[in-house]
Amino acid sequence: MKNIVNKLPLLVLLLVVLSGCDHSNTNNNTQQNNNAQQPPVPSQPVIYRGLYSFGPEVKSFKDCDNGQEYWAADSSAKLELSYSQLNFEKPYTPVYVEVEGRKVASGKDGISTEFDSTLVVTKLIKITQEIPADMCKQ
Repeated sequence: MKNIVNKLPLLVLLLVVLSGCDHSNTNNNTQQNNNAQQPPVPSQPVIYRGLYSFGPEVKSFKDCDNGQEYWAADSSAKLELSYSQLNFEKPYTPVYVEVEGRKVASGKDGISTEFDSTLVVTKLIKITQEIPADMCKQ
């Protein structure tokens, strides 16, 4: 009995150490799992100024600042509608637009693959047939 009493503090110490190691390891794994489950932060919308063309096969946006051309995806559901209400005789007539949106990689299927990036339009700010000569060259 005396032998067991002498070993009891050692046994308690061993249990405390082992439970402490196991507990800290569980916290690290939980923290790593939480970090892995967080979705990536989407890019913030930016205001773009440029020329928008719309037709049966192409929806394009040419940035006035850098001349780069993008496939245009209208998530606002107002850009295409406003363009069609201008009643052009021919498709693909460019108009000047100011839109809020974000750039994303173009898809792997369809005509959008001809463009490096897609401009996802989230808000139509301005659309006009008058293209400002000082801002945008065709």
